Order: sequence, then C-alpha cells, then structure tokens
Amino acid sequence: MEKYPREDWQAHANIHGMANMWLQRHDMFRDLGGMLTNGIGDYREGRLNAPEFARWFAPRLNHFLGNLDGHHNVEDHHYFPVFARAETRLKRGFEILDADHHTIHEGLERNAEAANAFIGTLQESEDKQRFAADAYADENSRLIAMLTRHLADEEDLIIPLILEKGDRALGID
Repeated sequence: MEKYPREDWQAHANIHGMANMWLQRHDMFRDLGGMLTNGIGDYREGRLNAPEFARWFAPRLNHFLGNLDGHHNVEDHHYFPVFARAETRLKRGFEILDADHHTIHEGLERNAEAANAFIGTLQESEDKQRFAADAYADENSRLIAMLTRHLADEEDLIIPLILEKGDRALGID
C-alpha cells in the first residue's frame, strides 16, 4: 500500500485489465447494496407501497446475492490461489479474505432468509410487514457493513499486487 496508494491507482499503467475489472465489480456491489438499503428505507418511510416494493426489490436482491456469491467463488477457487502463489508473503492475507467470504456467505443466507420472511408478510397485516421490514433492514445493514469493509480490504491487498506484477505475469490476462 505504501508503494501503491489508493489515490495513485487510476494513473498506473497496469490498472487496465484485471485491476480495473475488479474495482468495477466491487463498485457494482457497493451500488447494489446502497440501492437495497435505500429501497428498504423508501418502503419503511412509505414512499413505496408493498406491491411496488416487492416488484422493485426481488430482482435486485436476487442479482446482488447471486452475483456476490458467484464472485466470491471465482475469487476463492481461481484468483486467490493464483495471487498467493505469485506473492507468497500475501498468503495469510488471502486466507483471511477466504475466511471473510465464508462469513459473508452466512450473512448472505441470513439476508435472503430475512428478505423472504419480509416478502412473505406483504399480504399480511401492516404490523407484521413493519416488523419484518425492520428485521430485514437490520440484517441488510449488518451485511452491507461487513461487505464494505471486506471489499476495501480485498482491494488493498489485490490491486497493489496487480499493479506491481501486471496481468500477464500473474497469468490472469
């Protein structure tokens, strides 16, 4: 990080390719997480009614959860082993990121369960809807906080490595 501070990444010649793709994917997850957070807030504040919210919410949540799980699987089974072999001093960092993925996956499952419980109440009383919306919002908040920290940690480890070695030397071009 000292050699490649975050504010210098975009000016580096090796930012194109994998590093840029990685940052874009992470930004997509941040954006989707923010959309879900704002969407549940809009519902809780009465700016969206239950049917409107359900139509808006379900496809975005499915996209977010499915893509995040897939992204982590590719990282764990392909990229992290490649990166750990390329720079053995970072092996422990990749082990920590892999462990984070397992914790985040548990959070994804809890998030999906809370979302399904909430969606299941949309035909029930307003009190049940509000309680389930609050439970989902709390679960979503925990997941987004955990994910936000993880994405930054992952970038801090991976992007400098890619900038240092380049896609071709890492075997990821």
